Amino acid sequence: MPPRCRSASGYRGVRQRPHGGFYAEIRSGDLRLSLGTYDTAHEAARAFDAAAWRLGRPARQMNFQDVQTLQQALDLAPPPRLNSAQDRAEHNALQRRLLVAQEDERVMAEWRRRHPEDVAYEQQYWASRREEDTRRRREERLDRRRRKALACAQADLVNAGGRSFFTEEDERWFDC
Repeated sequence: MPPRCRSASGYRGVRQRPHGGFYAEIRSGDLRLSLGTYDTAHEAARAFDAAAWRLGRPARQMNFQDVQTLQQALDLAPPPRLNSAQDRAEHNALQRRLLVAQEDERVMAEWRRRHPEDVAYEQQYWASRREEDTRRRREERLDRRRRKALACAQADLVNAGGRSFFTEEDERWFDC
């Protein structure tokens, strides 16, 4: 049987995560043993080898052939990540923010269900705001075009040898 293809990381049992870290796991039939996320593919592969040695896997299934014993594999494997009190506090804060956001969504859905007239009024308000903003932007764009056309006409007049009615410090020259 041909050897299995290695993942994009180049190591057996190591996958690259979207955020750039590397995730190591051992699969055996229906069993999937997660080994965690590491900063480099090399660290994740060393962790894979240490776990494979513990599970009694044959040496040909290892990523590195320079290890002859379980103790050597454990010595070369990265230490397990320690979760500090700060890590736990940040995780708890994020969990609280998530719960608050979910509760807000639930309450807003309930409010929309109970007050459809307010929802319709709000949609009408934002539609009119969009129309006003579009009208205002169109007027500003038209005004800029008019000012630029006037300034370009003045520049053409001056270039043709004529005299401009703009003064030297007139701000309309900037529109050109």
